Amino acid sequence: MVALGTGTRIRELDALRGFAVGGIMLVNTWQHAVHEPATGIDWVIDNLFQSRFYPIFSLLFGISFVLFLERADRRVLLRRLFWLLLFGLIQHTWYTGEVLTDYAFFGALVLVPASFLPGGVPVLVLGLALLGWSIAHDGGFLRFEGALSIVPTGPLLIPAAFLIGMGLMRLRPPRRLLAPAFTVSAPAAALLFAVWTSTGDWTVYLASAVVSAAAYSTGLLLVLRPWLSAVLEPLGKMALTNYVSGTVVIVLADPLIDADRTRWSVLTVAALTVAAQVLFSRWWLGRYRYGPLEWVWRCLTWFRYVPNRLESGRDENRPLPDPGVT
Repeated sequence: MVALGTGTRIRELDALRGFAVGGIMLVNTWQHAVHEPATGIDWVIDNLFQSRFYPIFSLLFGISFVLFLERADRRVLLRRLFWLLLFGLIQHTWYTGEVLTDYAFFGALVLVPASFLPGGVPVLVLGLALLGWSIAHDGGFLRFEGALSIVPTGPLLIPAAFLIGMGLMRLRPPRRLLAPAFTVSAPAAALLFAVWTSTGDWTVYLASAVVSAAAYSTGLLLVLRPWLSAVLEPLGKMALTNYVSGTVVIVLADPLIDADRTRWSVLTVAALTVAAQVLFSRWWLGRYRYGPLEWVWRCLTWFRYVPNRLESGRDENRPLPDPGVT
């Protein structure tokens, strides 16, 4: 429910993406901890943050897909997804929980065919239907057997969010719908959470997570101010670099995280990493158009060298952030 189409609005998407990247860092770090004995930190992360951020990230991927197709054809987009898959396979060598392979696979499998559908309504309806089906089937994991077992698999919540993002981007809902969306999603998320804690029904948990993601997204966009945007935007513009580097930190810090039964190391590692990434991203983007991995990805996609260095910190000819996981 972001107003889409102008430079200011694209900056809101960058801020929202940065918010998701920071949340994913926290959750990924926590997932590497030993959760016994359970602590209050475990309860908060598991019930308020777990599974809330990757739907946001996936939605933004679908939005970025439309932005990319406005400037390039599907062949270039498939090349882009191929290199994203390769990045994911490389990352998989040290972090088996990576999502880049899933994003590349589902992008080619779902978003490319959906791009032939006219308008935004059919895509949005298809995404909502897939979302409902996947929630009813415990996330709806796509699996392949036999020779296809090497194909990336993952929860169908991801392509569902892709399609919803694509549909919303095509429809471009007005900003005035943000407040009603938050007014509906916030209490709905609280109600679903209450039902989940009393019943332990996994379907309710997934529904609660998805609705909470909607509430977090619309709520953030409603309260977003220049100072907060200045923190989140650089993180979002360099999302691929920050996501990959964050997993490196998690692997290196794993002995500390694993040994700490209080779980305070989870908060410390995540907070320090995100803070360092914000500072580095601000410094880097004051000198370069694209983040390190974003620039490599762009050069590979176009099969040519893409200038990256800014002539000055006030270069007014910076392109809009590269779409995708960026």
